[in-house]
Amino acid sequence: MPLSIETNCLHLENEKDGDSVCSHYSSISFPIYQTATYAHPGVGRSTGFDYSRLQNPTREQLEMLICELEHGTDAVALSTGMAAIALLMELFKPGDHLIVDSDLYGGTIRLFDNVSLKNGIKFTRANCAEDNLEALITPETRAIYIETPTNPMMNVTDIAEVSKIAKRHKLLLIVDNTFMSPYFQTPLDLGADVVVHSGTKFLAGHNDTLAGFIVTNRPELQEKLRFLIKTTGSGLAPFDSWLVLRGIKTLAIRMEKAQSNAAKIARWLKTQKSVVRVIYPGLEEHPGYKIMKKQARGFGSMVTFQLDTTEKALSVLERVRLIKYAESLGGVETLITYPTTQTHADVPEELRLKNGITPQTLRLSVGIENADDLIADLEQVLN
Repeated sequence: MPLSIETNCLHLENEKDGDSVCSHYSSISFPIYQTATYAHPGVGRSTGFDYSRLQNPTREQLEMLICELEHGTDAVALSTGMAAIALLMELFKPGDHLIVDSDLYGGTIRLFDNVSLKNGIKFTRANCAEDNLEALITPETRAIYIETPTNPMMNVTDIAEVSKIAKRHKLLLIVDNTFMSPYFQTPLDLGADVVVHSGTKFLAGHNDTLAGFIVTNRPELQEKLRFLIKTTGSGLAPFDSWLVLRGIKTLAIRMEKAQSNAAKIARWLKTQKSVVRVIYPGLEEHPGYKIMKKQARGFGSMVTFQLDTTEKALSVLERVRLIKYAESLGGVETLITYPTTQTHADVPEELRLKNGITPQTLRLSVGIENADDLIADLEQVLN
């Protein structure tokens, strides 16, 4: 019988027989193999590990865990989420065309516009939740790239429906699953070919390390990704791998608590006079609510809201105390972010405004504090 995801966050399936534990001196916490290289038992013989740029036991343990949680066939762990997306772009060659969601994390847009485009890869932006994607496909199209929910406007795309389009046209479907984590959503089960994560966020969960992941269920992609991570040298270091392993142990309880807090805060924000819009897919009026109910096991803990004036938005950022005004998301602490000057500062203003990111927009990554304490912090700045 397969392990539940709550248990799987702490135990690999192949550890149930105890062999893996015994091989590491019965250590409950998987060891940090802080080594650059490994001795060979003889000429032409290997322990399975030769050089830590190629593989490291701590990183391998983490990759196997992420692979199991996302229901893939292989996962690679990289130094950051952006390193993961950059490596992913190496699957494509000059002249290839990708359809990408217009509302993506600003760093992803910056990479596409300033690096991938320079390398000859072409992009068409679309609202992948609403637009006719088939009309955008050309003979050069190789992939569709989405986030769902998107960052920061929380647009929800039907993964299974986009997968049908991708398969009809022999395209890859790539899903950034950072906002939901495999605890709430497993895109490979819905027809995606590749899942990408900023592991810095919910997977690590403590705002103390950087990481990125690519997971696939396609053997030919697995082989290419292994070659690329070996060649580019962007693999995750042993200590950071251990930090993420430690973080994932509490993924289930963190996601549940943060989601419960987010739902309560979103409902409270709707009652505030200075708040003109609350965007949270767990609210029934959200246009993606029914899709989320169908394809995910929860709604996550990201809340975007818009205030009536720019001055009020800036005042909130200046005056919150318990909630920290900081970039990033997915940690145990609640963070508030100003997309206009932080996460999406390098996105052209025209695109920002088209996507709905105005100077009045704030993004909240809800943590695991007491929800009433968080509401009290917001109340003292809004009223």
